[in-house]
Amino acid sequence: MNKKVSLVRPAVELEKEYKSFYREWQDSGETMIPYVIRADPSDFAAMVQNLLDSERGERLPEGRVPDSTYWLVDEDRTVIGVVNIRHKLTEKLLQSGGHIGYGIRPSERRKGYATELLALALDQLRRFGVAKALVVCDEDNISSARTILRNGGIPDTDFVEEDGNVVKRFWIEL
Repeated sequence: MNKKVSLVRPAVELEKEYKSFYREWQDSGETMIPYVIRADPSDFAAMVQNLLDSERGERLPEGRVPDSTYWLVDEDRTVIGVVNIRHKLTEKLLQSGGHIGYGIRPSERRKGYATELLALALDQLRRFGVAKALVVCDEDNISSARTILRNGGIPDTDFVEEDGNVVKRFWIEL
């Protein structure tokens, strides 16, 4: 990782930079993670407002908890990654969602950004008053498991989803 990065709240001023991030991920054909980046950014102001509403717990769909989304940006304002932080866990999140979902744009992977993004997210979660974070990844996502371990993750029991997908679960003391 050569560039200095920081977490920023979603902002309409970063529309061009975010849409570049979004298009790159879409063009890759990969599953977009965290789930919040799947939102269509064509009405960018509405998308940003929806993310900010979720943080305040406003207009949440049934069963959703308040969550905060941050964009990992470098000094050139390039959106390198996105993290979604759930303020508390439901039973479903306790099994296979965890407190934190994050993703790095395909062209910026293997540069240390995921480790930095997760560390910054854990600091933010600590500010929300959470003492112990659950972070998960699919069993076949070895890079993510390494990132979680580098941030102090302690393996817990795996969870097997209905479709047979194995979710690796890790706890991190904050």
